[in-house]
Amino acid sequence: MIFKDYYKILGLQTNKVTMSQIKMAYREQAKKYHPDVNISNKKYEERFKDINEAYRVLSDTLSKRKYDRMWYRNVGKSNASYEESKRNKDSLFSDFFNMFFGNVEENILSKEKKTPSKGENIETEINISIEDAFRGKEQSIGVRTVEGKLKKFKVQVPAGIQNNEKIRIVGQGKQGKDGGKNGDLFIRVKINNDERFSLEGYDLKANLYLTPWEAALSTKVTINGINEDVSVYVPAGIQSGEKIEIENKGYKDGKGGRGKLILDTKIMIPKKPNEEELNLFKKMEKMSKFNPRIS
Repeated sequence: MIFKDYYKILGLQTNKVTMSQIKMAYREQAKKYHPDVNISNKKYEERFKDINEAYRVLSDTLSKRKYDRMWYRNVGKSNASYEESKRNKDSLFSDFFNMFFGNVEENILSKEKKTPSKGENIETEINISIEDAFRGKEQSIGVRTVEGKLKKFKVQVPAGIQNNEKIRIVGQGKQGKDGGKNGDLFIRVKINNDERFSLEGYDLKANLYLTPWEAALSTKVTINGINEDVSVYVPAGIQSGEKIEIENKGYKDGKGGRGKLILDTKIMIPKKPNEEELNLFKKMEKMSKFNPRIS
């Protein structure tokens, strides 16, 4: 077997060296023989491979200890050959290295091919009402696996989740490869507006229905908020379509606060007024000079 003196390749005269000295010697030799510095020089290219091979062995405590036993037996003999062992074309390691450690290159390539990779993430979507999103709710969902089977989960939607925010369930995505972790399941939460509320950012919008006399005379009304009754003062002369904003009665902002409750005023008249109501409207028609079509 052709023996290679890795210490000599790194420019070291003895094996009585520290790891720091080995690293320093490797840097000096690698810099000197690097292919980028010695373009198209095959001799230097092979030397650079020898330098990397030597450093791979000597920088590892266990492989250095094993190599040193051979080094003591071979160095100094007249028939010792130090840098003459061959390697296959484009191979990283010499014949000596492969005899010494086994075919490490094949093992390395094999390991590279089988590098663990995480499975793909899966994304699905659920719909939830504003009130359920505000309070939080446990929701059941079903996801189809790669095999087409329905896999069911119970998901706790946290109180105050934002529209289009995702809930992550670790490890419930596609299976990992070669020992890699499974992917994750991401559940996008869509918050649906309803007849009572619509959501805009952290603000809740709702309609406030008033009678003509409430709008004309001013009033104080109580409405059902998302989690409590809310008292609302309506100023005299308010117009249909005007907004009343109430601070800190809207949706949760995720920081301990809340947005606004924005009320859209709508003035309503009876669809089927009784006789007395009709008479009052007729009296107002005769006595009032108000014309909303004249500015």
